[in-house]
Amino acid sequence: MHFQLTEEQRALRDGTRALLTGRFGRDRLRAAVEDPAPDRVLWRELGAAGFFALRLPEEAGGVGLGLPEAALVLEEAGRALLPGPLVACALLAGVVDGVASGERIAGLCDAAGEPVLWEHPDGCDELIMLEGGARDAGGAPERTGGAYRSAADRVPCAPFTSVDPLTPLARITGRPPAAVAVGRDVTALRRDAALLTAAQQLGSAARTVEMAVGHARERVQFGAPIGSFQAVKHLCAQMLVRTEIARSAVYAAAVTGAVLEVTGAKLLADEAAVRNARDCLQIHGGMGFTWEADVHLHLKRAWLRAASWGAAAEAEEALAAGLAG
Repeated sequence: MHFQLTEEQRALRDGTRALLTGRFGRDRLRAAVEDPAPDRVLWRELGAAGFFALRLPEEAGGVGLGLPEAALVLEEAGRALLPGPLVACALLAGVVDGVASGERIAGLCDAAGEPVLWEHPDGCDELIMLEGGARDAGGAPERTGGAYRSAADRVPCAPFTSVDPLTPLARITGRPPAAVAVGRDVTALRRDAALLTAAQQLGSAARTVEMAVGHARERVQFGAPIGSFQAVKHLCAQMLVRTEIARSAVYAAAVTGAVLEVTGAKLLADEAAVRNARDCLQIHGGMGFTWEADVHLHLKRAWLRAASWGAAAEAEEALAAGLAG
């Protein structure tokens, strides 16, 4: 099977990167650390560019593309550390009016475990909660599930400290009193949320490779760039290998849509994002630990995403059960 990107897919990726580079550069990133609320003007620009409507049919006002293209776009968002409930809006365009155009922002959270966390609660207009609907390793439903929709201001929640300064969190303390059932496949939503989160992790992993290599070329020690030292070369090479393994897994899972392949892709992308950020910090040395450097933002975002839509222990158990079955 041919897994190279098509010319149209490369144009989509490059166009998304150019848009985010122009509208969410480093100055905007650092400003977002102090005020991480989604930028409504930028959100509407993303909507106008088709960012959220990629998978909607053309007759419904969408772009008519598929999951592979959505993964490419979310990969670029992860590379830029763009804040906001991007995965939620990419999945809920067509479910919540105004999300596809960027006029409204919707959140998505999984109520299958504890704590039930909600990203950017103050920036959302509506929330979709997923309850039940888990499946066993063979794909059979274990219990009845459903998706429930509520206005953001009707959701009972409490403050929750986030490790990522770009992603405020709240802990949901109960189902909203006026929640309305939404006719959506809960298992498919969880699967796609895991895949698009993996795509964001992939983008972050690739960006930290670039940051590490760029610093290794410029930083001089003992009269030579540190990138000429074997130990640093090995770290950078290992970072690249992790990234490309994760890329293959994410792109393949986006094509097949198989639950176990998505689970494996998420596991590999999480590992690449977290370990690459740690190695990038190591290569930067003492300055990598400072607030002024951006490395810690990638590490903190990677930690947060790794715990979302399938943590490592859960993914490992699911893969083991799939292999045994």
